Amino acid sequence: MSLRYEEIAEIMKIIDSSACDEVIIETGDVKLVVRRGGASAPATVPTAPIASSSSPSVVSSKPVAATPAATASMAATKSGKEVVAPMTGTFYRAPSPDKPPFVEVGSIVRAGQPLCVIEVMKLFTTINAECDGRIVQIAAENSELVEFGRVLFVIEAT
Repeated sequence: MSLRYEEIAEIMKIIDSSACDEVIIETGDVKLVVRRGGASAPATVPTAPIASSSSPSVVSSKPVAATPAATASMAATKSGKEVVAPMTGTFYRAPSPDKPPFVEVGSIVRAGQPLCVIEVMKLFTTINAECDGRIVQIAAENSELVEFGRVLFVIEAT
């Protein structure tokens, strides 16, 4: 049995809204460890947290499949709509190192147009624009580790 991205995201939301500091889920060949605030790992867990922060982090000893069709979440802001990371992973502005970035500040985008990719354990997920508009801010650096919910882009509706 494997865990889908949506299931992991839901587990992280539950942990984040509770007083619980750590949850360990083992199902067959998958072991998922979710910790709040980068709590130190017990000596029996062989892996380390991805990043320390006040939000939950995910540690997995086996690959966990993310939904390839995952799209960016949008939240209204004063200056536009924020495109946030739907998962924790490495942010890439281009489809490959030898290709130009998907978008630049000032680029006009259409709903469904690729904005970036996020890599999680060698699985690349394309993040698409959910609305038409103009890119007014790129809030992450290329090859930077981004956490779930982090703002990646701000799109001003046109």
